[in-house]
Amino acid sequence: MKLYSRRFIKPEHLNPANSLFCCQLLSWIDEETAIFAGCQMKSLSYVTKLISEVNFMTSARQGDVIEFGLSLLSYGSSSITVCCQVRNKLTQAPIVSIDKMVFVHG
Repeated sequence: MKLYSRRFIKPEHLNPANSLFCCQLLSWIDEETAIFAGCQMKSLSYVTKLISEVNFMTSARQGDVIEFGLSLLSYGSSSITVCCQVRNKLTQAPIVSIDKMVFVHG
């Protein structure tokens, strides 16, 4: 799995428990994987069709740097399937894992 991007966790990304707000993380994941999928498909016309189970393993805190790992699972004539893992850059602790994200031509 290649690592494609990193994000710095800032105060505006936190929930009331002072950990990374899951909706913020899911937004970043969708953006990162969509960019990856578009680059693979050589197209700007695609949409997220499916996101499989999202497995949250550890939390991220203010000041952490997280990194996004993406792998191509399959590539069809009108769709692409990717898996995504997010981890803490410093500790390498896994934060979230998504086994399957499908993008289709829009």
